[in-house]
Amino acid sequence: MAFLTDYGQYDGFVAACHGVAARIAPDLRVIDVTHAVPPQDIRRGAVVLAQTVPYLPPSVVVGVVDPGVGSERRGIAVAAGDHVLIGPDNGLLPWAADVVGGISEAVELAAPEYRLGGDALTFHGRDIFAPTAAHVAAGVPLSALGPALSVGSVNRLPEPRVRVRPGTLETEVHSVDRFGNVELAGRADDLVAAGISAGGHVDVVIESTPDGPGRQISGLAVGRIFADVSPGELIVYVDSYGHVALAVNQGDAAAQLMVEPGNDLTLTASGR
Repeated sequence: MAFLTDYGQYDGFVAACHGVAARIAPDLRVIDVTHAVPPQDIRRGAVVLAQTVPYLPPSVVVGVVDPGVGSERRGIAVAAGDHVLIGPDNGLLPWAADVVGGISEAVELAAPEYRLGGDALTFHGRDIFAPTAAHVAAGVPLSALGPALSVGSVNRLPEPRVRVRPGTLETEVHSVDRFGNVELAGRADDLVAAGISAGGHVDVVIESTPDGPGRQISGLAVGRIFADVSPGELIVYVDSYGHVALAVNQGDAAAQLMVEPGNDLTLTASGR
């Protein structure tokens, strides 16, 4: 089982989920993806799952970033490639499913025999998702968990904005990692389609946000590794997940650029 949450490590939430799963399937191996997703940040959780799932062995993957816990939102399990993904139906799971072949089957978690039981309404990670995952890992088929859902009914996050024109890539900040590297929604092939390549330069326009006016940074190098520029300098590159990204060699690009996920950027080829 692979396990991602926004629970952090301050409380016993993660341990409780581990314990419930282990009591059902004592030989179950758990890979903790991260429990440091910012609280209620579904998009960040979805990005990290999508980045990680392709590198996991065939797994039952549990994702819990669930601001709607206890509400009418569904709990679901979806099959995708060699994986089963389990969690809230709030957009957390589909991006990860997409990168391993897409959702082939979906069910609502409704069967009470695969839940922990009890009256708690605000800890579905412990009471529903972890025990269900352990049962699936032990061989329970998805069809036993509850009624089938149409694949199209599974809730998705809005698709990130990407537009390619000759010499220009318009996109949005997709994610920011702990080093401050700014991953964009645009991918390597979008950069190629725009006619921008390593060894060149781009002008970057950051659109205005509620927190500040628009601004432009001119003549950024397009490189392959951080060391293609001097320490403290910005670089545009393709990151290890195939996305266009901005980084500062030995620094924090997100802080320097004052950007966050959802901000719009335009990269335009520059003769410098």
